[in-house]
Formats: sequence, C-alpha cells, structure tokens
Amino acid sequence: MCVLRAEGTHRDDVSADSSAEFPDRASMMEVRLQAQEDEITLLKASLADALRRIRLHDQLLPLLKQQLIAVNPGAARVLNQVFCSDGCTSSRKLSSSSAVDGIRHAATSQLSDSIVSNANGHIGSSVSTEPRPVTLDRSTQTDPVHRGQEAGQDMVPLARCVQSLNLEDALPPGQHVAGTRAKLHRTPGMEEEDEEQEEDEEGGEQEKELSRTSSLEEPIQPTTIRGIQREDYQDGSCSPEEVGSASASVRTSDHNPRSRCGPLAPIQEGIKAPLVRRNSEKLGNPERQRKRLDKKAMSSANLLTRSPSLENRAKELIAGAGSPGSRRATYSQGQSIKMFIRGRPITMYIPSNIQNYEDLKMEPPSERLQLDWVYGYRGRDCRANLYFLPTGEAVYFIACVIVLYHINNRTQRHYRKHTDCVRCLTLHPDKVRVASGQTAGVDKDGKPLQPCVLIWDSTSLVTLQQIGLGTFQRGVGSVAFSFADSGAFLCVIDDSNEHMLSVWDCNKCIKYAEVKSTNEAVFAVEFNPSDSTNIITCGKSHVYFWTLNAGQFTKKQGIFGKYKKPKFIQCFVFSLTGDVLTGDSEGNIMTWGKSAADIKTLGKGAKETLQITRQTRAHEGSVFTLCTLQGGALLSGGGKDRKIIRWSADLAPERECEIPEKFGAVRTIADVDGEELLVGTTRNAILRGTFSDGFVAIVQGHVDEMWGLATHPSQNIFLTCGHDRQVCLWKTEEHKLDWCISLEEYGLCADFCPNGSVVSVGLSTGRWMVLDLLTMEVVSESIDGNEQLSVMRYSPDGSFLAVGSHDNFIYIYNVTESGRRYSRFGKCNGHSSFITHLDWSKDGKYIMSNSGDYEILYWDIAAGCKLLRNRFESKDREWASYTCVLGFHVMGVWLEGSDGTDINALCRSHSERMVAVADDFCKVHLFQYPCPKPKAPSHKYEGHGSHVTNVCFTHSDSHLLSMGGKDTCILQWKVVGGGAVDSRERLASTSSASTSSPEPAAS
Repeated sequence: MCVLRAEGTHRDDVSADSSAEFPDRASMMEVRLQAQEDEITLLKASLADALRRIRLHDQLLPLLKQQLIAVNPGAARVLNQVFCSDGCTSSRKLSSSSAVDGIRHAATSQLSDSIVSNANGHIGSSVSTEPRPVTLDRSTQTDPVHRGQEAGQDMVPLARCVQSLNLEDALPPGQHVAGTRAKLHRTPGMEEEDEEQEEDEEGGEQEKELSRTSSLEEPIQPTTIRGIQREDYQDGSCSPEEVGSASASVRTSDHNPRSRCGPLAPIQEGIKAPLVRRNSEKLGNPERQRKRLDKKAMSSANLLTRSPSLENRAKELIAGAGSPGSRRATYSQGQSIKMFIRGRPITMYIPSNIQNYEDLKMEPPSERLQLDWVYGYRGRDCRANLYFLPTGEAVYFIACVIVLYHINNRTQRHYRKHTDCVRCLTLHPDKVRVASGQTAGVDKDGKPLQPCVLIWDSTSLVTLQQIGLGTFQRGVGSVAFSFADSGAFLCVIDDSNEHMLSVWDCNKCIKYAEVKSTNEAVFAVEFNPSDSTNIITCGKSHVYFWTLNAGQFTKKQGIFGKYKKPKFIQCFVFSLTGDVLTGDSEGNIMTWGKSAADIKTLGKGAKETLQITRQTRAHEGSVFTLCTLQGGALLSGGGKDRKIIRWSADLAPERECEIPEKFGAVRTIADVDGEELLVGTTRNAILRGTFSDGFVAIVQGHVDEMWGLATHPSQNIFLTCGHDRQVCLWKTEEHKLDWCISLEEYGLCADFCPNGSVVSVGLSTGRWMVLDLLTMEVVSESIDGNEQLSVMRYSPDGSFLAVGSHDNFIYIYNVTESGRRYSRFGKCNGHSSFITHLDWSKDGKYIMSNSGDYEILYWDIAAGCKLLRNRFESKDREWASYTCVLGFHVMGVWLEGSDGTDINALCRSHSERMVAVADDFCKVHLFQYPCPKPKAPSHKYEGHGSHVTNVCFTHSDSHLLSMGGKDTCILQWKVVGGGAVDSRERLASTSSASTSSPEPAAS
C-alpha cells in the first residue's frame, strides 16, 4: 500500500542513522514515530471538539446572564463590571499560535467544568486537588475574579473543576502514549490559524507564534492563580478585596464535593464568581476576537464533519497507516515526501531544482512502444501448437502472444488479443482461420479473468468470433475444428476437474452439446475427418470414442485387451483407411479398429467395440507426437531417444534422424512441403530441416524462470540468465541467439563492463563470474557469502564493481586490466534486509541502494564504503543509471494500493526521458522521467503471461527488452516517437511554469 506524507526537512533521518548500528532499532523508531503522529492527529480532533463546545457556551452566555438577573437582581451590577472591556473582560481571545489555549479557556469558564473530550466523546473526569508548583506559561492563564460583598449580599462562587489535558483522553481505550510529554505538531487542516496570525500582524498586534511543536501545559493550580492575581493587583485592574475573595473561592471549590458538576449546573445560593481569561499580551479588539473564534469553530466543525465521532476517527487513523491509498498530508515548500509501503515510512527528499512540488505536471511520455520481436516458444508443456501456413509462416505461441514467423524472410507478425497465456492452437481446414484458447488468469485486483476461444484470420489478424466466454473453467486445454463439414463446428475441452467436452457452432457462436469427459488429464481431441459426429479424446490411461447424436453424447472406451495398458496416451491421428493410430508413454504406436464384441469377456448382448488391432514398437520412451503426410506416410517424434522416424502407410520404418540433445525431446512436428519439416521441442526451440540435411534452430528460448538481464553499453546485444542455468547472448538486430552456455548454478543478475569486453553474472550460491564475450571463457570468478546474488553493477568508468547479495551486504571490488582482474575494496554494511537494486552516481563515488524491507540508503564508496546517514545531502546527486524502484524521481510509478512487491524492476532510458517498469501483473509500463508524483500517467503494454521480472533499454534507447518469469518469454519493444527534451530541462520548465498556472487534473 502506498501512502504519502509531507515532512519538514529539519526532521532527523532516524531510519538511515540507526540502521547501521542497530538494525532493529530503526524499525522500532519508525513504528513509534508513526504511532505518535497518529496520536497527534487524534489530539487535533479532540481540540477541535473542545473549540466547538466553547462556541456553544459563548452562545449561552446571554441567556445565563438573564437567568442570573432574574434570580438575583443585585447581580446586574456585578455582571456589568465583569463583562466590561477594561482588561478584566471575559471575552475569550484564542491565541493563533496554540490550539491548547482554546482548551485552557474552556477549562476555566464560569459556565462549566473543565471539559476535555476523550476519543469516545465522554466528559473527562475530575482531577486531584493535590498542590503543584507554580507555572507561569507564556501562553494563557485564567484568573478567578470575585467581587466583594456589596449591598450586604452574600456571594457564593459557582463550583469549578480544573483538569489537565492528557493525550490519553484523545486515544481509543487501551492505547497509551509513550513518554511523559507529547509534542503537538502543526498538521494540515489548520490553515485558519495562519490566516488569523496574518490578521493580527495587520492590526498591529505583536503575538509571538509558537514553534511547530508546543508542550501541553500543566493543570492550573490555586497557587498559580494567586500569582496571577498579585500581578493583576499591581496593574490596578482588580482590587485587593477581589484577590482575597478569589483565593477563598478556589479553596471552597477544591474541598466542596458538590463543586464537581456539569457544564450547565444550577445556581447555588446566589451569584457565582466569574473566571476571567488572562493573556500574557494585551487584549485586542473584541469584535476581531469574535471573528477569530468563529473561524476556529468553523475549522473544528469541518474537521469533525469528516469523522462522525472521535471513536470512529481513532479507528480510521489506526487502520490508516496500513490502508491502501490513504493520504494524510499535503506538501509545503522545503519539505520531503514520505511514502508508506505496508506501514513502513519511506522518506524521499525533494531536489533543489523543484520550486513547487504540488504544481508539477505529470504527463505520459511522448514515446511509445511497439512489439518488435518475440523470443521463445512454449513447447515444454504444450502439445500440437506448431502449424505451417500457406503464406510461408509458422504459427506458434508463447505467453499471451501468437507469433506468425516467416521462415524465409525472418519476419514476425503478432496476434495479441488474448488476455492471458495461450494454451492451445488449431488450424481451420481452409488453412486461413485459426482457433486459440487461453487460460483463466487474474487481474491486479485478484479478480478472475474468464477464459475463452478466439477464432481469427491469420492474414488480417482480425478476430472473427469469441467462443465460450464465461463457460469454461480454469482454461482451455484442447481445441479442434471439424473437417467433414468444412470446419462448421469447434470442439473444446476445458481444464475443469471434469474436463468438460463441448461442441460449438462456429458461425452462430452457440454451444451445440456438452458432456463431462473424465477426471483424468486430457491431452488431445479431434473430429473424425470423414464424420463430424465422431470425436476422439485421449489422455491419462484412456482413449475415448464419442458419438454425437441430436445434441447428446455417447461414449465408448478403448479396450486394450491383451496389450499392456500404458500410463499415458500422448497423441493420435487418423490414417487414410480410417483407423486410429495412438502414441503412448510406452513408446508404442497402437492401431485401433472396430471389432465384434467379445462375449466371453464383456458378457452376452455386448455391442461392437474399438480394440487394438496392431502394436508397433516405435521409440525408446514416449511417443510425443504423430503427423500424417500426403500419400499416407506417418511421422513420429520420440521423447527419450529424441528421434524423428518416417513410417510408410503400413507402418514400416523408412527414415530416421536424431535431434541434438541441447534442444530436448520432440514435442510436435509440422509438415512444410512433404520433405522439409518444422519441429517443436520440449526445451522451447523450433527446428527446421530435413532427414538428409539435419535440423537447425530457427527459434530458441529459455526453459525456466528468468531474472538476469543486461544490455551492452555500445552494441545491439543483450544477455539473459535464469533458473535453467543458461546464460544467453542475443542480437537485437538479427533477432537471434548468438551463443549460450550452461552453468552449474542458475544465474540471477548480470551487467556489462563499460568497456564492453566482459560481462559479470551473479549466481544463486553467492558465486559470481566474469565471461569474455568473444571466447565465452570465464576470466574471473569469486564468491561473496553463501546466499544468492541479486544485482551486479559496474561504476560508470568501470573501476568498481558492486555486488548486491541476499546476505544484506554490498560487496565492492576494484576492477583492473579491462575488467579481467578483481580485488576486494570494501563492503557496505547497513541494510537490514536483502539487497534488491543499486545504482552508481555519475562521478562513480556514491551508490544508492534498495533492500527487501523498502530502505533507501546512500553510500560514499570513495570514503571507504561509508553509509551516508543524512540522506538529505543526496537529494541533488545525479545517477548514472536508475534501476532502484524506490526513490523520489520514480515515486509515481507505484500504483495506489501497491504492497511493495508489485514492481519487480525499472530502468531509466539513457536519454533520461522515460522510465520502463516491470510489474507483477504481466504488464510493462512506460512513464515520463522523472515521475515524482503519485498516480503518474503511463502507457501500459500487455504480452507477458507471468510476472515481468526485468526491463532494460538498449544503449541507444532504440529498443526496450522485457522478460517474463514463468512464461520464459523475452519481448523486444521498439521505441517510437518522442522529442529531444532533456529530463532536467523538462523538470525545470514544468516547475517554473507551474508557479504561474495551476496544474490540471491528471487523467
């Protein structure tokens, strides 16, 4: 979750200062700071409620005065003296420098007890009468003024109770304040006070404003009041008799149990002594005081309107620290921005070149991305997903993209209408239309995305029909067009537990029939080429023959009889004679035909069955695919033996070849012209070739999750590594793999040396190695700790290498001999969690780093890997690269409600105009750089079917590379559009222009 807060630059950077020596203390201080800020906001609500009560009492004063005169007409003279404006007036003057004064005035009003509302809105309890030392505060005090016994009337003061303002009163039950004295910080929402201060200055009043923090005052004691009265007597504003009677009034109040009364208690035996409010400065114009009081009442009313009760407000604030999208502060000039992720505050200081942060205008970048090339193929877990089109294109899929690759021209087109990973593919009998099914995914809010089948034109890439949206569960596993009726029907098997088999009318997009097939895995489905009412499915331990009649299915199970029942029936095809040929996990090709029922086995009255008529030993291990050729010949692809065998029509072997081991087993075969073949393999490669000339790879990719990505500093090449233990070097212009080596451990990160001759790769065991790009040899290797490495980063001049590890350290190495010799320089020790990202400054002296617990730390490498405790000093530093996901310049890339792991990587372009972001929801975003404001607009691009693990621009910013995690897909995007405005110029111009015109609402 993401929350913003404005923070003054004067505040000490506690987190960075303490994390080096006391890792646990840093988080404790942050939590304590957050709790105190919540308590302050609660106190603000309590103060506002008290101000509202004060205004209510002021409105009741005239009525009460009339009641006093009606009870005792002699009180009129006393009231006239009390309410005069000669210096002992009871007009309440609320100091603009302290909201506590309003509470102090309410505490000593002649109308009520001290009223301080706690968090649930109840009246505070009475206080102890134990004496305390005299305290003369610069703020306001109250003075009880008791007029002498005039005209023989006995004067009995009204009861009064004085209560101190405790912070606990404003908190929910069970929550206590740490420490003995709380600080009241100036918070947003009290702008009225600033306006009142300006009025005082214009009127000539010289009120000294309190600082941003003012201590809560001690309760007023009788000794304090007597001290004030003596001071009052010296001024001549009160008589000595009044002083004495006032002290007596206090003693009477302290010892009279009936004095603890409510705000509208009845009059007791005559007239009470009014309490006059005193200020340390001269009282101003009563009319001005009244206006200021009205403003404060309005301010408190607005605050209380936002929360119906103080109790609810307390609950909101306590939960607000972890609630998504709750912003509780505004910006003022000279302050930092605080961002909360999962309740942890992250302070980011505003650079000096930004004059007015609030008025910065965020716009999407003028540049855009176009999908240029897709690296990889999904063969490891999908079947029958490679076809050859009459246009000379091979059609296959990976992630959410269906690729149409022209095998001669080496060009690609892409069908991108699927919203999640494509799982199956089939070709219409007209060789133009294609049907493809996808899996059910979830969006960024966790809501499921419904799977469906799309029928589209392979020439124009236009979607023709959408089949079964909202009908299929989990995903679509297999699809097939009918042949006998020119593809009028489509058969679909979904991924539900029952693997529902359904037949759809392609023209009307309506379901014709549906039935539960089996609880076991289903691998393939096909219509009988000569009869669209016959459908066959196969999978784990079964082959079913279905007959469709009048919308109803009947099922017959294939009988293995005397033959061993295999664990898996992997594939099947129809021969020219109408027989069904299946390939199984035992390496056999079975021929199925109709035969009379075996009465001895199945009983009397049994109907004809489909049984195995012939078994042909084909491969060692599984038979993964079967493909029929023109003329009746058959091709089979093996798993363990990696062989492709050509069979005659009567299943006599004719030719065979073996594909290289590095490509894996044969997954599927597509016929090009009867001689040339396309072969999809289990290691995500597509081969092209013939039996006589052999096969070469035309498509290659990784076979497991990828994380490491680096682009060359001067050439159009990039390097990838992942959990498949492969390190691959790719050429962006030729769109092909240059070389690939296998490692003993899997690689997680990489970076090119600035001279471009070597590349370093970080592994999962703490070991890292340096490879020569030309010879692919290891020129250097080392090990740092025993945990995985997460980031490798050379300094701009190539003299240092920084290695970020999951053991919380950053290891620094001296680099000599053009990147071929490394010696330990130092170690950065200060993070309390594993290192996630780091960047070097342009002068190569400093490092900025992020960690798994959302820290932003800065290091002085030239000074011996010293932690810079004052992060404010680094706010204007320029960085050679920007890959840290946490920082002021990229704060806007975080979506509202983010939990801290939603962004896996980002990369700033070399032109410093844009920043690309890889998120956890299969999306690539392109933002303007810098983007320091929340909800920054961006361009969003789909294509990946898994979390995007990394992004990186090429050296000239002509292309962007993005890597998927589990989808093993690399997408190459072409950067189009854009001008030549530098990011610093854009930021400066935006900041200066914003001072004269307000920012429009961001879309």
